[in-house]
Amino acid sequence: MINKIFALPVVEQLTPVLSRRQLDDLELIVVDHPQAKASFALQGAHLLSWKPAGEEEVLWLSNNTPFKTGVALRGGVPVCWPWFGPAAQQGLPSHGFARNLPWTLKAHNEDDNGAVLTFELQSTEETLKLWPHDFTLLARFKVGKTCEIELEAHGEFETTSALHTYFNVGDIATVKVSGLGDRFIDKVNDAKEDVLTDGVQAFPDRTDRVYLNPEACSVIHDAALNRNIDVVHHHHLNVVGWNPGPALSVSMGDMPDDGYKTFVCVETAYATAAQKATEEKPSRLAQTIRVAKR
Repeated sequence: MINKIFALPVVEQLTPVLSRRQLDDLELIVVDHPQAKASFALQGAHLLSWKPAGEEEVLWLSNNTPFKTGVALRGGVPVCWPWFGPAAQQGLPSHGFARNLPWTLKAHNEDDNGAVLTFELQSTEETLKLWPHDFTLLARFKVGKTCEIELEAHGEFETTSALHTYFNVGDIATVKVSGLGDRFIDKVNDAKEDVLTDGVQAFPDRTDRVYLNPEACSVIHDAALNRNIDVVHHHHLNVVGWNPGPALSVSMGDMPDDGYKTFVCVETAYATAAQKATEEKPSRLAQTIRVAKR
């Protein structure tokens, strides 16, 4: 799917390194810079891919995900906001509405180190029906040798949220994630609290855990691709680790049956308590990703 995105015809060349393209219903922004290649969907301000020069793809994107208006994309970095997980009210979308709505590209620039893009989503009559708050939500991305992502929410409200990043791995059976802390909520086991003795998580089957006292940096140890990925979390309360395992993967229409084998989600989250934004002080959630050789 990522190769398909970069082979799409250019609709508009915005700058020497930024172009607009179209895939089915969705408008895309493609970054082709000497330091990194990346792609975004305007729907959800959704980072679809990021590949620093000389590295394998860092993010995973499902080959089966539909590029349809209002349908959440499977892979990349979904923005879960203004709530994380199932909605409190029946009939509302899981993980909020920010990932399903069209954003505006407000600003962009580039230099020798990479490109910076800022997307904006504002409250509308449509969002007020889903969530009764006026807001301006900014998503800033800096893509180069590292990838920096920051959400900034303006208004008066409380939210839960996550940067639900799907990382490309060689083989989930040999992946470990360290730096997760000792306590977690196990969503596969009736949301019971449990202990991870060494702060290192493996993924032998379906895994869905909210870590309660994670370190500032999670490290994905990928033996198959012979690399580590550092995931540095900012302004967060939790880290979430997720892999659907074989049975759930087969049941998901937007994922190949064996899709679970080549990704792991390590998410920067504010999930187990509400985060407050005020007019004076916006709320933030941010993640920095870098590739490190083993």
